[in-house]
Amino acid sequence: MGAAIVCGAAFSAQAQTIYRIVGADGKVTFSDKPPASTDQGKVLGTGVGAAGAAASSTLPFELKQVQAKYPVTLYTAAKCAPCDSGRALLSVRGVPFNERTVMTAEDTDYLQRLTGESSLPYITIGGQRHKGFSESEWNSTLDAAGYPKSSMLPSGYRNAPPSPLVTIQKAAAPKPEEKPAADLVAPPLTPPGPTPSNPAGIAF
Repeated sequence: MGAAIVCGAAFSAQAQTIYRIVGADGKVTFSDKPPASTDQGKVLGTGVGAAGAAASSTLPFELKQVQAKYPVTLYTAAKCAPCDSGRALLSVRGVPFNERTVMTAEDTDYLQRLTGESSLPYITIGGQRHKGFSESEWNSTLDAAGYPKSSMLPSGYRNAPPSPLVTIQKAAAPKPEEKPAADLVAPPLTPPGPTPSNPAGIAF
């Protein structure tokens, strides 16, 4: 893919209790609930699911106002531990966000043109941009934008599913070749030749 993965800086303490969970595979995640067991893997709860399209209408008024002024877009890639950490941070804090995935060379090229960066994760919070995952920087910008420090999302809220950064459209099927207009003109009538009933071959 060619996109470098940049891990964020140190993790800062938050006002609410947030559990930083290191799974058996070494991935770091965040949750407002402690792990059920010591061998539990990463805690998901990313808030993405099938009800994304209609979910924004169910947001509390205060949160909807902040989202309208300072929308959050997260650019991620598959098998990107810092991306997982960033996604979990937004989800635990209850920040509605759009996720765009960078998977192909076209995605990487477009990300470079769009942001001037090729590192992931990359996040935009209104007009503010952050390269790489940094809990303290992300939280500071979210605070300044007015996002609540703890989740206000209604029960069952789901963000829209992640979507590709570049949507590849299939080329339209070529139209069948149209015959030139000359081919559609009826051939000129030729006068009939002489016949027994018209020995002179005269046509009327």
